[in-house]
Amino acid sequence: MKRTLIAELPGLISERVRLRGWVNALRDQKRVQFIVLRDETGLAQVVLAKGDPPSELNERLSALTVESAVTIVGTVAADERVNLGGLELKLEELEVDSLAEPEVPIAADSALDKRIDWRYLDLRRPDRKLIFEVQTTAEQAMREFWRKEQFIEIHTPKLMGSASESGAELFKAEYFDRTAYLAQSPQFYKQMAMAAGFGKVFEVGPVFRANPSFTSRHDTEFTSVDVEISWVDSHEDVMSFEERWLAHVLTTVKEAHGEQIAQSFDTALVVPELPFPRITLEDAKELLREAGHDAPPAGHDLDPPSERALSAIVSERHGNEFAFVTDYPTSVRPFYHMRYEDRPTVTKSFDLLWRGIELTTGAQREHRYDKLLAQADEKKVDVGPIQYYLDFFRFGAPPHGGFGFGLTRLLMQMLGQENVREVTFLYRGPHRLEP
Repeated sequence: MKRTLIAELPGLISERVRLRGWVNALRDQKRVQFIVLRDETGLAQVVLAKGDPPSELNERLSALTVESAVTIVGTVAADERVNLGGLELKLEELEVDSLAEPEVPIAADSALDKRIDWRYLDLRRPDRKLIFEVQTTAEQAMREFWRKEQFIEIHTPKLMGSASESGAELFKAEYFDRTAYLAQSPQFYKQMAMAAGFGKVFEVGPVFRANPSFTSRHDTEFTSVDVEISWVDSHEDVMSFEERWLAHVLTTVKEAHGEQIAQSFDTALVVPELPFPRITLEDAKELLREAGHDAPPAGHDLDPPSERALSAIVSERHGNEFAFVTDYPTSVRPFYHMRYEDRPTVTKSFDLLWRGIELTTGAQREHRYDKLLAQADEKKVDVGPIQYYLDFFRFGAPPHGGFGFGLTRLLMQMLGQENVREVTFLYRGPHRLEP
């Protein structure tokens, strides 16, 4: 007999079926025994009348433990009194595939670190599974939009011979007779694809940051979502693409999971109106000061409290949860960000804020070889180890730009969670290499 999923039971009243899943709860009463069975599609009540004396099946059910993996055969019966879909399964056969130990080490309200210690048990909760249903739908929607816009998917190396961003956050690895580094970003290779004539590319893949940070939004390994686009006129083209793409992703997720997200996480997923507000960094700081908030001094990026306060101001004034902050100074941006011709200390760059958190960082890149060299020299970048990168621009490179962000930050904001650890399948941080 083939396996039936719990979600299929409403169409199988009076039929004999075979369910396979975990014991979610047990109730052993005087005259009847109940199992609440859980599989990947939902919960179902299983019932067995208690004999006098108890039958072998009664005794086997009494010996069960919560979270045991079982196979159950029975007949589906309608009963409007049953809370779980108005039906139950009359138990006929029970096979214990794997008996769980009596004491489950975690509960839904256990501390986050303890739940991560037992992550596979934590992920058995339906709301945890929903996180990855949402992730799957979001990534599918991303790819649908990319392909419709004729993007090409690339997979860049994760072992590198030199830093792709800053040497301060590199993980070193032994690589035969030399040292390799785990990739912090696919940035240089995205730009190589532009020089190769690919036009528009994307990548969804792992990146690594040796950042000893213990904040709620940092991790040392995460999935990065990256985009690069050729033949742009400015970073405005990149922002315009990103907002259309994000609106499509959020619309798709809301249509597929909006009700479940509201029920499980008590948060409403809002599809934003386009275009998103655009605010220069200096104007953003002035808005903060006018509203009575501290703002970082000139030449500095926004700090987390400033990002939260600015998002609140934008939401109140524009009714939008999203805002692009643009025109960052060269002091806080990499050497390869393009600068304004008439304002050489300001880059054509942006961050996208969503409900108080920096979601993405992007820019138009400098594609002219001589200017790249000059900007690298100004920022005292040792170009020796990255000459291969500079070579990408020696034989005709198109004007281009792009953005990147961590997938877990997107999920965290979608689901109203307070920590990326909640939405990461297996979190990695400064003190976490297991499980």
